[in-house]
Amino acid sequence: MWVFIAVLICIIVILLIKIYLMRKTAMEIEEGIATILKTESNALLTISSHDGRMRKLAVSLNAALRELREKRRCYEQGDLRLKEAVANISHDIRTPLTALCGYLDLLERELAQMPEQENRETIKRYLEIMENRAAVLTQLTEELFRYAVAASEMQDVIWEEVLLNHVLEESLAVYYAVLKNNEIAPVINIPKDDIKCKLNKNLLTRIIGNIIGNAIKYSDGDLQIALSKEGEMVFSNHASGLDEVRTGKLFERFYTVQSASKSTGLGLSIAKQLTERLGGTIDAGYKEGVLSVRIRFPIKEE
Repeated sequence: MWVFIAVLICIIVILLIKIYLMRKTAMEIEEGIATILKTESNALLTISSHDGRMRKLAVSLNAALRELREKRRCYEQGDLRLKEAVANISHDIRTPLTALCGYLDLLERELAQMPEQENRETIKRYLEIMENRAAVLTQLTEELFRYAVAASEMQDVIWEEVLLNHVLEESLAVYYAVLKNNEIAPVINIPKDDIKCKLNKNLLTRIIGNIIGNAIKYSDGDLQIALSKEGEMVFSNHASGLDEVRTGKLFERFYTVQSASKSTGLGLSIAKQLTERLGGTIDAGYKEGVLSVRIRFPIKEE
């Protein structure tokens, strides 16, 4: 009887000690997490307990803290890029707006001082400049809208079987008039056999359109388009306004060069994001005055 009571008391004491140690460990975890979150340090949780389950809990919490730090780092980088983008947008919008306001003011002053015949010539010149600035502003607004739409479409892609050669031909047909107006006669090399890929036709069309639009901006008057049986598309053109350094920045948002009139710097950035969202790769190279943009998607095996 007394032996049973003694054993029971020992078990109770052991359980009380274990409960005390678990409560102590829980307080250590609580205080540790609060300190880490408050100071935003890179420290991890440490506990004095040797209990296997409590140590496993601490390991899991440390893994969650590492993931949280990584997500916070990505968020901070994204927030920084967003601020830079907003600053660039503000500058790009402010420039043509300032020019428009300035020429409107000049126009009002000239109208008040010049004879009617001279007024007509001045008005015509100022209106041409204002029209050009308004076109730049319109283009920027349209590109920003397309960028926002592309970003939303990337969230939920509907996959379908796509024939690369057919989509490329359709895209070229759409841009034929624009190429002709810019005196660009493209040299096209597309295989007759169907090249199948699991993609999204709308996004692929936008990618090709943005690349062709980029070629129109920088081309010296030529454009070569080739599609290989392996699913690689290459768009090449002479571009005297570029060099290797500038070519490496073409995929950056809002990057433009002086030779690209009415350019917003969003076309290739959108093309890159869409290509990567579809599981493809895109890059640009510059050699001997020729700019080459390559995109490649994994073809569908028969």
